[in-house]
Amino acid sequence: MGRGVMLMSGGIDSPVALYYLLRQGHDAIAVHMDNRPFTDDTPLEKVLEHLRILRERFQQPIPLYVVPHGSTQVTLMRSTDRHVGCILCRRFMWRSAERIALRENATFLITGEALGQVASQTLSNMRSATQAVQLPIVRPLVGLDKQEI
Repeated sequence: MGRGVMLMSGGIDSPVALYYLLRQGHDAIAVHMDNRPFTDDTPLEKVLEHLRILRERFQQPIPLYVVPHGSTQVTLMRSTDRHVGCILCRRFMWRSAERIALRENATFLITGEALGQVASQTLSNMRSATQAVQLPIVRPLVGLDKQEI
């Protein structure tokens, strides 16, 4: 099976998507974009808890990279309008995940995105963000709505 890099926000979508990939026998590396000072420690604490549960369930290691992202958000907020900044932010996150994937010999990226849940998850915005990387992006939840997840 393959090895993928999973962007984990601390929400429920990313661990559910990761569960599906692990269940199929893939290995995974988790990446959390640390948005402090815009958030507190709660998102990271949730990621750590989700990973603890998944590691226990699948009896396998899931390394975690924590990438500082707050200063990038400050720069984007100051230099772009909100819509463009959101897309650029996603592109930056994908590029960061791809760099880690290449370093870790992973062959794909994983996300918990579901089409249309939030503005960044419209088809055109997903396409724009995807064009920032060369590795394929696996979206196991893309056709599910929030209640199904």
